[in-house]
Amino acid sequence: MFDLSGQVALVTGASRGIGEAAARSLAKYGARVVLAARSGDDIDRIARDIGATGGEAAAVTCDVADYSSVDKAVQFCLDTFGGIDILVNNAGVIEPISRIETSDPDAWNKVIDINVKGVYHGIRAVAPHMLEKGSGTIVNISSGAAAGALEGWSHYCSSKAAALALTRCADKEFADKGLRVVGLSPGTVATQMQVDIKASGVNPVSQLDPSVHIPAEWVGETICWLCTDAGDAYRGVDCSLRDEDVRKSVGLV
Repeated sequence: MFDLSGQVALVTGASRGIGEAAARSLAKYGARVVLAARSGDDIDRIARDIGATGGEAAAVTCDVADYSSVDKAVQFCLDTFGGIDILVNNAGVIEPISRIETSDPDAWNKVIDINVKGVYHGIRAVAPHMLEKGSGTIVNISSGAAAGALEGWSHYCSSKAAALALTRCADKEFADKGLRVVGLSPGTVATQMQVDIKASGVNPVSQLDPSVHIPAEWVGETICWLCTDAGDAYRGVDCSLRDEDVRKSVGLV
């Protein structure tokens, strides 16, 4: 069990998949959670579900590609729960999957806006508040794609490499000021993203059997683990959920 009582967490991309699982796990361990996503209906429903099971949660619509929207979401945390202790930079997309020579430049750029600028916007918006009190945890959802090239994924691989660089840079600037900035590379997870990847038929990941994907709940639990002192070992780097030792430490079967 991880004790996150009294902490306030903001989770981006919280309307489904890893983001939803993270919000539910954080609330289970005592954090007050703000769910942020472009889809207001979904996060409202999830926040109500969390409340019905004894947790504390609120929802705010947010487009991570727009800094002012992220800044307003952080202010919503402050106004609603009186602070912010945890940021889960989860919002991310992989569509449209395409080889470089047939890719749509506008669509490629949109992925960068969400997957790279969204991570920066989150860090930028919470950093002043965390620095002021000298504590806080930022978890950036990464991927094995950050270090490996895959056909059809030039946008996604580039964006995750950039997100890892942001994790490293933020740790370099904030580690001695009490902030914990970590990355989490979960491996393949049973979410809509894997459905989209499967449908693309591009590169070996699309050929994986769905049975090999881990449940999103495992990622939610690992995020909570990284928000404890255990996360100190992964400051400025990506923690891999493919690592059996990590899975055992989190308590995953």
